[in-house]
Amino acid sequence: MIFGISYGIIFGIPSALFLFMLAAIVSLLTSFANRLLSNPEQNKAWRKEISDWNNELRKARKEGDKKQMEKLMKKQQYIFQLQGKMSWNSMKVSLIFFVPLLIIWQVLNGALRGQNIAFFPGVGGSLPVPYFGLPVIWWYLLSSLFFSTMLTHAFGLTAVSE
Repeated sequence: MIFGISYGIIFGIPSALFLFMLAAIVSLLTSFANRLLSNPEQNKAWRKEISDWNNELRKARKEGDKKQMEKLMKKQQYIFQLQGKMSWNSMKVSLIFFVPLLIIWQVLNGALRGQNIAFFPGVGGSLPVPYFGLPVIWWYLLSSLFFSTMLTHAFGLTAVSE
């Protein structure tokens, strides 16, 4: 093991680096597909409308304003419809990538079964605790989280605090 990466090799590349690159590619493809299949500006407007409605409802409940709560509850079905549309927009991309990712994971699971491919530095060695190794799935999930967070902001797919 060198620099926290095991010696597992896939296509001539260390396995941890391969999975890191795979996570980057999959995150890029899903972010790009999400951008093409949804309208980020519309989603942002819907998120704001839903957030405003929730804030008003919370305020009315806190103040005990029954008249305002009734008014807001009349809009509840519409808010649920907006939430459903937003869920469907994000679900479209998931459905497209689900089967290909299952196939990729079956292949990787067979190739890297039971291997810890990355280790947190500073844990283990001379310390009285064993190395905290990351199995394949956890390394991929951490890598994917890193790239998907970065790319969804870059593609303007998430609400950024204003």
